[in-house]
Amino acid sequence: MMKTVFVTVGSTRFDELIESVTSEEAVEALVKRGYSRLVLQVGHGLLLPCPDSCPGLTVKTFRFKNSILDELRQADLVISHAGAGSCLEALGVQKSLLVVINDRLMDNHQLELAWKLNTENHLLYCSCSTLAMTLATMDFSVLIPFLPGQPQNFAKFMDTVLGLD
Repeated sequence: MMKTVFVTVGSTRFDELIESVTSEEAVEALVKRGYSRLVLQVGHGLLLPCPDSCPGLTVKTFRFKNSILDELRQADLVISHAGAGSCLEALGVQKSLLVVINDRLMDNHQLELAWKLNTENHLLYCSCSTLAMTLATMDFSVLIPFLPGQPQNFAKFMDTVLGLD
C-alpha cells in the first residue's frame, strides 16, 4: 500500500513550503517513515516540482481543483499552510495534520489558530525552517480527533431564545 502525503498551500502562494517539503532532508524523513507518494497542491506558486524530483517518492503536482476533499481523504498525512479553511477541512476528515506557518507574513493571525489547535492536541505545527526536523521526529499518536461542530445546537438555542421552539 502506498502511503501518501498531501501538501496544500490553499489559494495562496507559498513557494517556501513547497521548497521545504521537497528538500533532500524532508524527502529523506518522509521515505524513512514509509511514505512513497507526495501530492502537491501549489496554488499560485512558481515552483512546480518534477515527478522525479524527490528520490523515493512519486510526485504529483497540481495548482487548483474545485475541491481537494478527495486528496485529503486519500492522504495518510496532510501538510498544510495555516489557513483556517484548509486546517478545518483536513481535521474534519480526521487526518493527521502538520501545519506549516508562513513566518514571512506580517501580523500572522494564522499562527494563533495553529497554536490553539496544537495546545488542544489536534495538530502539530512548525515553520519551513523546522519542517524537515519535525517530519523526522513527529508523533501523531499524541493527537486527539477534532470533533466537528454541531450547528444544530446553536440553531436550537436560537429558536429557544427567539421563542420559536
